[in-house]
Amino acid sequence: MSDPGPTVPGPEPTASAAPAAERPSRGRSAAVVICLLLAALLTTPAGIAYWGQRTLNDTTRYVNTVGPLVNSPEVQNAIATKVTDTIQQQVDIEALLNDVFSGVITDRPRLQRLVGPLAAAINSLIDRQVREFLASDEFADLWTAVNTRAQQSLQRLLNGDQSGAVQLQGDQVVLDVSEVIERVKQRLVDRGLTIVQNIPIPNIDKQIVLLEAPQLKQLKNIYAFANPVAQWLIVVVAGLYLVALVLSRRRPRTTVVIGAVLAANALLLALAISVGRQLFSDALAGTVFGPASRVFYDTLLVYLDRGRQVMLWLGLILIVVGWFAGANKYGSAVRGTVRGGLENIGGSLADGPVGNAGRWVAPNAGWLRVVAGLVGAVVLLWGNNMSVSRLFWSLVLVVGLLAVVQVLVGAGRSASQAPPMVPGQAVPGTAK
Repeated sequence: MSDPGPTVPGPEPTASAAPAAERPSRGRSAAVVICLLLAALLTTPAGIAYWGQRTLNDTTRYVNTVGPLVNSPEVQNAIATKVTDTIQQQVDIEALLNDVFSGVITDRPRLQRLVGPLAAAINSLIDRQVREFLASDEFADLWTAVNTRAQQSLQRLLNGDQSGAVQLQGDQVVLDVSEVIERVKQRLVDRGLTIVQNIPIPNIDKQIVLLEAPQLKQLKNIYAFANPVAQWLIVVVAGLYLVALVLSRRRPRTTVVIGAVLAANALLLALAISVGRQLFSDALAGTVFGPASRVFYDTLLVYLDRGRQVMLWLGLILIVVGWFAGANKYGSAVRGTVRGGLENIGGSLADGPVGNAGRWVAPNAGWLRVVAGLVGAVVLLWGNNMSVSRLFWSLVLVVGLLAVVQVLVGAGRSASQAPPMVPGQAVPGTAK
């Protein structure tokens, strides 16, 4: 037998080849984990910062937010109590009546008995006029004007400017209601109670304490740091979630993780809102605005609370979507059944324009599904007024678009598999 000759050894894998092949995968997985961790830590701060930037920095949005408070019984009662007490403290009606009728009472002592009821009637008139004014359209217009100036003054306050309707005095944030008092005084004068026309009212009696906060100066420093990045922080967080999803090799599982992170942050945000409500209420306890503190807080944070609800439901929806798209037994079964049913519907419509459209859709279905998701996101975020109802309508729209795509995919596949008809060829099953 002849010698087959020396064999040429092929290249043997080096010890570093396998680790080198694994490095991109490990680096990719590490990037996904880092993006998810950063997004999880920043989601709640980003939501609060975005709400603050959109609500407190935007005069129109702020006025629209607190506008409904004009009809709040608690707020009206707090302002009415402050204005009425201020006027009555400066005008001692009973002492004034005693002075006016002093000579008459000396001659007819029994008239002294009328001083008390007359004083009570005048005080009742003052209180009634205050409350009628607060329920009027005039006060509604004034409320809008006052809150417009208050928002602008709050901006100046946070930036270190002490002028405006909202001021920092020591450790107190106060709201100036002097214009409300002047309007009420004019209404009383118009109704004949001229004694209140020229009464001097100290500045301290024209203010309602909104917040007693020794840490306010620290909050101003936080505001100065956070405000420039507040608008973009939520975009960064969304980008981190998107990058994690794109880099992930197991996207269904990553989708479930993202949903769980969003749901957890929604619960954390609910806790933060609840703690903030209690702190705000405690800070105003014992003040004239105390009974209205909770309704004011809840109204001011209404958009943040809506965002929290949307975040919670979006997280739950993503968990379901991730499970549905995963390689688990039940998800695969449901997905296969739904896909098969939709494609069967498309197959029955393969003749004509539907089949022609399906031939184009079938090879482009991947990016069309992405477009469907983006359309849903645009509908949800349009106008910066998210709500749970809008989230569900967005979900219905996305599901509908995805169903249409899958029907067209089925129609395109059926149309492509049908044998072409040759001119003059007899249809199978017909007589020759």
